[in-house]
Amino acid sequence: MKKIFILAVAAISFAACRNANNQTSETTSTVSVGNDTSKTAKVAPAVAPVIVFERDIFDFGKIEQGEKVKHDFKLKNTGKSPLIVSNATATCGCTVPQVPGEPILPGKEGIISVVFNSEGKMGMQDKVVTVTSNANPTVTTVHLVGEVLAKK
Repeated sequence: MKKIFILAVAAISFAACRNANNQTSETTSTVSVGNDTSKTAKVAPAVAPVIVFERDIFDFGKIEQGEKVKHDFKLKNTGKSPLIVSNATATCGCTVPQVPGEPILPGKEGIISVVFNSEGKMGMQDKVVTVTSNANPTVTTVHLVGEVLAKK
């Protein structure tokens, strides 16, 4: 039953991420259809960097309250220009992300390290890390999910 609940939370989080990514600001151009010019299409710059995460959800399973979880989210720049990760913020102070200090060249990989401190937390957790970069889209998210159990 708990596994089903974790999978449901992960699926909902994943769907929310996809919706958030679709609502980010992108360049738009007007498309004419007959006399109706109210429809717009999203056009990505041809040379923009593109950030692709190896996994955008990390399930740390069950941990005891007070434990720290560290995970490295591996990313790759599949675009045509250098990727600059300018910021990464978490949903609360218990989760601390660290961004790469150097630009990630096209075709190269980088890491965003995230540490979650479970002190004072209980139950199911879904910690969202929002990554801001010069990629298209400019804002992406990754998740740390799992369950924090009471100290024994």
